[in-house]
Amino acid sequence: MAGILYLCATPIGNLKDMTPRVRETLETADLIAAEDTRNSIKLLNHFGIQTPMTSYHEYNKVEKAYDLINKLQAGKNIALITDAGTPAISDPGEVLVKMCQEAGITVTSLPGPAACITALTLSGLSTRRFCFEGFLPFDDKKEKKAVLEELKEESRTIILYEAPHHLIRTLECLYEELGNRRITLCRELTKKFETVMPTTLEDALHYYESEAPRGEYVLVLEGKSRAEKQQEKEEIFSRMSIEEHMKSYEDQGIDRKEAMKLVAKDRGISKRDVYQYFIKNVERSS
Repeated sequence: MAGILYLCATPIGNLKDMTPRVRETLETADLIAAEDTRNSIKLLNHFGIQTPMTSYHEYNKVEKAYDLINKLQAGKNIALITDAGTPAISDPGEVLVKMCQEAGITVTSLPGPAACITALTLSGLSTRRFCFEGFLPFDDKKEKKAVLEELKEESRTIILYEAPHHLIRTLECLYEELGNRRITLCRELTKKFETVMPTTLEDALHYYESEAPRGEYVLVLEGKSRAEKQQEKEEIFSRMSIEEHMKSYEDQGIDRKEAMKLVAKDRGISKRDVYQYFIKNVERSS
């Protein structure tokens, strides 16, 4: 019988956040696959866990996955951990999970700490709808530009990760592309010197003119409001005449009644206003 892959969420700072279930699984697994064994050995030593470890990281994620799958197929149970938090979130674990599923191996997740969710709940921004972007592309400028263009129109709260040496440039890019939005910068989450800074992109840039970024950051950024998106649409359509606007829909094969509804919605006016406009125009031209 094949073994099971356990995705084990480990503390993101405070070791008291280790769940009893994760601790038990790490103790009883046949093998622990860790992103950085030098980092994870400190965690295991703290809890007195002596399970053998092997490295599984960004640079061996495919080749090593085949080796781990062979062990799982031979009946070994493997616990996967990342440096901190939940495996497979901005983490090579997602590759192993996909390959295990394709091989018919059972994968289960043991919930626990996740920096993105912790930061979101502390941000003071909307938590009803959100998206997780992880790290912005750094080396590929074309891809980074494309991602920022998508985020510019995103109406949900946006969560990003960033390293300290890239933070200022990321804030600059967000400000240049998205304008001055509300943002909450979180660092040292769950630790003694946890910092949660609600501010704006503009003020954050001013702050880091005299302060050096320290530690890994989670950025929680306000999305574009629906009211702002509607206002932008209305401004675009206000530069068109209602006749041109109607024609743009009718040229797509949309009947006049439906086109009137769409024009009214686009321009933020009532369907009656559009109808009255055409009545007056007909009377004026006749």
